[in-house]
Amino acid sequence: MMGWCCSGICRTLAFLALLFPLWQRGCWGLKPSSGDLEKSPHSDPDPWEVLHRHKRSWVWNQFFVLEEYTGNEPLYVGKLHSDVDKGDGKVKYVLSGEGATSIFTIDENTGDIHATKRLDREAQAYYTLQAQAVDRLTNLPVEPRSEFVVKVQDINDNEPKFLDGPYLAGVPEMSPLGTMVVQVAATDADDPTYGNSARVVYSIIHGQPYFSVEPKTGVIRTALPNMDRETRDQYVLVIQAKDMVGQMGGLSGTTSVTVTLTDVNDNPPRFTHKSYQYTVLESLPVQSVVARIKAADADIGSNAEMDYRIMDGDGPGMFNITTDENTQEGVIILLKPLDFETKSSFSLRIEATNRNIDSNFLSLGPFSDTTSVKVTVEDVNEPPVFSTPLSKMSVSEDAKVGTSIGRVSAHDPDTSNSGIRYSIDRNTDLERFFNVDALSGVISTAKPLDREANSVHNLTIFAIESRIALITVLDINDNAPVFAIDYETLLCENAMPGQVIQTISAVDKDEPLSGHRFYFALAAPVAGNLNFTLRDNKDNTASILTKRGGFRRREQPVYRLPVLIVDSGSPALSSTNTLSVRVCDCDSDGVALSCGAVAYTSTGLSTGALLAILGCIITLLVMVLLIVTMRRRRKEPLILEEERDIRENIVRYDDEGGGEEDTEAFDMVTLRNLNVIRDPNVRRDVTPDTPTFFHYPTASRPSYKSLPDNVVFREFIWERLKDADVDPSAPPYDSLQTYAFEGSGSVAESLSSLESLSTDSDQNYDYLSNWGPRFKKLADLYAMGTGPALLL
Repeated sequence: MMGWCCSGICRTLAFLALLFPLWQRGCWGLKPSSGDLEKSPHSDPDPWEVLHRHKRSWVWNQFFVLEEYTGNEPLYVGKLHSDVDKGDGKVKYVLSGEGATSIFTIDENTGDIHATKRLDREAQAYYTLQAQAVDRLTNLPVEPRSEFVVKVQDINDNEPKFLDGPYLAGVPEMSPLGTMVVQVAATDADDPTYGNSARVVYSIIHGQPYFSVEPKTGVIRTALPNMDRETRDQYVLVIQAKDMVGQMGGLSGTTSVTVTLTDVNDNPPRFTHKSYQYTVLESLPVQSVVARIKAADADIGSNAEMDYRIMDGDGPGMFNITTDENTQEGVIILLKPLDFETKSSFSLRIEATNRNIDSNFLSLGPFSDTTSVKVTVEDVNEPPVFSTPLSKMSVSEDAKVGTSIGRVSAHDPDTSNSGIRYSIDRNTDLERFFNVDALSGVISTAKPLDREANSVHNLTIFAIESRIALITVLDINDNAPVFAIDYETLLCENAMPGQVIQTISAVDKDEPLSGHRFYFALAAPVAGNLNFTLRDNKDNTASILTKRGGFRRREQPVYRLPVLIVDSGSPALSSTNTLSVRVCDCDSDGVALSCGAVAYTSTGLSTGALLAILGCIITLLVMVLLIVTMRRRRKEPLILEEERDIRENIVRYDDEGGGEEDTEAFDMVTLRNLNVIRDPNVRRDVTPDTPTFFHYPTASRPSYKSLPDNVVFREFIWERLKDADVDPSAPPYDSLQTYAFEGSGSVAESLSSLESLSTDSDQNYDYLSNWGPRFKKLADLYAMGTGPALLL
């Protein structure tokens, strides 16, 4: 018979030893004797022997293997052995079932079973396997197949877990000590039937001394009495569950429990003030809200609901009070019209009472409170009131214009008792039959009346209070702030970083009721500059500070700093003002000595070089002065001062001809005879005392008459210019040059009598008769006469 062996079943072996005698008697399938084994297989079997082999079977108990084994070698589980196995290697052991070959292996020779993988009891608690012993050569079973169980033995490898956490719970405030709040539960995946791995105890880590927890049940209770929600309304507890009955080495898990104290009506309503004052206009309509008051209640929800009532006061029936269900305010409502002249103030006593009173807390005091409310009526300007609403007057239709008919009277119901002015509504008196005195109210006729035309006149009389209106023009923000003054900011070259160089302020033409408030900042283009910064002093001033030191006039003598100033108006206005900062050379006390730009001097020139350059400049100036002096001496006037310089004699020709008088200053013959060869050495205006050194070229020039007109004029003018500009004997001062030239292209040539001074030639003027009617008068004068006769 196959037996089994395992290190964990020694007690089972002892039990089998007690059953050994029975085994010899064949009660469990006896082992055959050696004689029986030696019987011939061909002999008839003994009936008992046959019965014995048929009933033989393996007897198995479960094996145990420890979970989460961490050794390097396969874990030994147990050993299988059959009595048929004589140790000669003819018997082979075969294992099948759950985990066979993958988790459990068997030595086919020895029957030793090993576990090759770590087992987790929480994943699978046991495995069912089948074992069989077979003949190695024939593979025929020598023992019947038998089934056995390998149970995974538990270790404490799972901590308790709160599957329902975190928890939210509530308990009424002011609850007695030990009031149950909530029960927590933790589960442990370890085997609850083996050891203490799954036996959990509870403890509170955070939340004392306000709450406690029962170690075995996990019930959380209050640990302090009378916890007040109005003082603290929420607590967060940390509960721990630990296995191994809380012993050292056990695993633990935690969860949080948020406990909220729910409200109870333990606070009475209280008015924050013992008296309230309100002012209303006497024209307030009935059913209007006069005031709202509220009693403070630290409770919430229905525990804070309250009712208000008027206990006593002036003017019964004038006011009523109700509760605003949304805000729990007491709303005072006007029931009757107010009249300032009759009663100008009212005093009321109001009570507020909790609507839902908890009898458990009556000892905390009366759940009601009272306060007084004073309502002051403010007078409004009411219209005048006539003494009688309707006045009937009569007048005879023959009454004269201006006859007094009657008088109306009205008074001001206000305490001011202002004066009344009367007037007629002209829509009721379109034809203006009547007048009313504005001050006395006397009505009189303004036109003759005719009863037959209109026997009744219905007049509407206005009574208006006389008041003086004072109109004040209100200011709006329509002026932007600017610098208070034109600042002159000086910056020393030796200024240090962070030094205040200027404090600026602003002015604004507007006059806001709350006063001016200005905000200063550098304009956006220079906000991030490296030279200066601005600090708003929050008192309508700002300081300009340096960001660096080492300013140099030579590099930049002036800095332009745009400053943005914004006022506090609505809408706000702003302006950008430019602050000029001049860099100065300062003494040790910071007093500016010189400011602005400085001349650039090359650092490469020595003092000697500068003096040499200055000497050269002075020498050049002296030479220029000498040359100018010499030229002035050379160009002194060549004529005597007492003689008249004809170049300064300007002759005006603004008439039709002066005869021979026109020749007093100039030789007109020379001007007319352009083709005469002139001596280039002689000027036409002044005869020089000294000979000239200028010589014209000897080449002959063409006659002026042979040249075109435009060339004639050009040549003539250029020739005269040479006389005036090229001749070195000409005085240096200005002279008058005459360029009178009538031209030489006329067929009639010159008709002037001026030539008679230098020539006696006879001229025939008969051809004038052929020139037409325009020259008829001239032909009559010259055609038949002689030269001398024409001069008469």
